Amino acid sequence: MSQFQKKDMATYSNMRAMRALIKASLQAIVKSPSAIIFTIAFPLIFILVFGFLGNDSSFHIRVGVAPGCDTTNQLFAVLQKVPVLKWTDTHDSGGVNKLLKQGDIVATIKVVKAPDGTKPSYTIVLNEASSEIGKAKQLEQVLAAVAQQMDPEIKKHQDDIVKIEAEVAEIREYKTIDFILPGQLSFSLLASGVFGTAFVFFNLRQTLVLKRFFATPVRRQVIVISEGIARMLFQIIGSIIIILLGHFAFGFTLANGVITFLEMLFMCGLGLLVFMGFGFIISALAKSESAIPPFSNLITLPQFLLAGTFFSIDNFPKWLQPFCRALPLTYLNDALRKISFDGASLWVVRTDILVLCIWGIVIYILAGRLFKWE
Repeated sequence: MSQFQKKDMATYSNMRAMRALIKASLQAIVKSPSAIIFTIAFPLIFILVFGFLGNDSSFHIRVGVAPGCDTTNQLFAVLQKVPVLKWTDTHDSGGVNKLLKQGDIVATIKVVKAPDGTKPSYTIVLNEASSEIGKAKQLEQVLAAVAQQMDPEIKKHQDDIVKIEAEVAEIREYKTIDFILPGQLSFSLLASGVFGTAFVFFNLRQTLVLKRFFATPVRRQVIVISEGIARMLFQIIGSIIIILLGHFAFGFTLANGVITFLEMLFMCGLGLLVFMGFGFIISALAKSESAIPPFSNLITLPQFLLAGTFFSIDNFPKWLQPFCRALPLTYLNDALRKISFDGASLWVVRTDILVLCIWGIVIYILAGRLFKWE
């Protein structure tokens, strides 16, 4: 190498090259219809649909068994058979309180049987969700009707049989959008990270663009970092649009306002960084452009269906839940929902962050071994 070439290499600015590459990558992403669809249009369609649908309005009352409830007495057995009551059987106070807080149940029911000869014979203690106060009042009427049916001859002396005590838990309303939006946001990150990265680097390699870069002073790392930053900026902009539209149009909960908003964007950035690793692996494994969608779907579809995007993974069979809880998208969904509705800080969701980081380390080690420049 001549002295003039060495001088050019020494004076070449990789930072300036990075800025140029980021600008070019952003322009390419914005002009890509698939990028717009996966990042903004696709999740927005689901958010609009579920936002307009609102909460479940079918006629049943969801209730939970409160810790300490006497489940062996006659009254509890009768309540279990009331068709309008949909029971969530759990005796864990933390689990019941979470269901109550999220609006998954209208109230917790605690049945206490008095000693023989004591009036009233039973006491029902209700802890009602303030966000479901309408159904809570219906629940009280149902319980009163059950008490009358136990002994129709003494309707006028109902209090001799059952005494109903109601307490209202002051909590925020947990709307459908509070569950759906984080799931759709996470999936848009997954789709963009996997499909976008895989197609971009496969095409750069196939069209010999990467090879041409080797003839320039640009470092290989700068090429990868520039593409990553460009995709990160585009996806963060998409995330901002989704969150703000959900908040202002459908009342999506941002528990701590701007702080919650920024913490959600941090989690979006971390999630995208992890998911891009899958894209690097697929771009290395695919022998042709037509092979990228099948490989990508093997990564995205199981997580889309099983990671709690549309409904809680607790609804799946017990044998399937461990697999669901191993998926990285599950932890991103979980963290975003805790941050947005519960007002959890990044420190509170540190377990979710740790699992995502572990996934990222494993994926990028594998990507580093498989990724091809030519």
